[in-house]
Amino acid sequence: MTAEPTYRGFALDAETALALLQWQTEMGADEPCLDAALNRYDLPERAETAPRPARPAAAAPAADRAADHAAAPADAGADLLARAEAMAGAAADLAALAAAQEAFDGIDLRKGARNFCFADGNPAARVMIVGEAPGEEEDRQGRPFVGRAGQLLDLMFHAIGLSREAVDAEKALYITNVLPWRPPGNRRPEPAEIAMMLPFLRRHVELAQPDLLVLMGNTPCMALLNRQGITRLRGEWTTVFGLPALPMTHPAYLLRMPQAKREAWADLLSLAARLDGD
Repeated sequence: MTAEPTYRGFALDAETALALLQWQTEMGADEPCLDAALNRYDLPERAETAPRPARPAAAAPAADRAADHAAAPADAGADLLARAEAMAGAAADLAALAAAQEAFDGIDLRKGARNFCFADGNPAARVMIVGEAPGEEEDRQGRPFVGRAGQLLDLMFHAIGLSREAVDAEKALYITNVLPWRPPGNRRPEPAEIAMMLPFLRRHVELAQPDLLVLMGNTPCMALLNRQGITRLRGEWTTVFGLPALPMTHPAYLLRMPQAKREAWADLLSLAARLDGD
């Protein structure tokens, strides 16, 4: 009978393993490491003695083939990004921007998602929250932050008098994500996906014209600040698109690490003070 894997004395089931991996990601880890160093030059003996397949006489040099293959995706990516920039820039209002982003076919995520999740809340709000991407419940409803993390987000901001349902812009929230489609299995967005959606996010902020931005978690920090490691970034005001921006830990992280709620409360108080001072 195979023994159940453990981690520091605790049973390591699938749910625990996923929570640990997500926690390490929130800490800023971006590459798996082994317990001991690995000498990648120490190749197995059979790899050294295995015969190499003969190259067809008419084949082009490997360097030329590699250059051709690299150039084609790079050119295609540049063309798609230019098209995203043009479509976003042509949008005169939020409705037109939503239509343009939903119609943009340069990102494969849209093929596997149920619904397009553009935004929620009051577009006139002083505070605009930028999250990561829709999860399962968000994908089902077509609205950002409506699952367990979204419910906690509502409670957090309600504590300082802000709500996505508020009509008064002074008390309202406007919420969007870096990506409007759910990544498969709730995986972390890839850099190419973030880059392709950035023109739409930039235009989204320009059209909504909030007073302040809240960057909720690592992905919006990576997209808008080119930095990650939210536990180091949180609570430190910065500037994005010429606006004051506050990085905060994602509510999903707080659900896994309740002890971090104290720091999140301090960030909320900092946000409330900034609003009162403006």
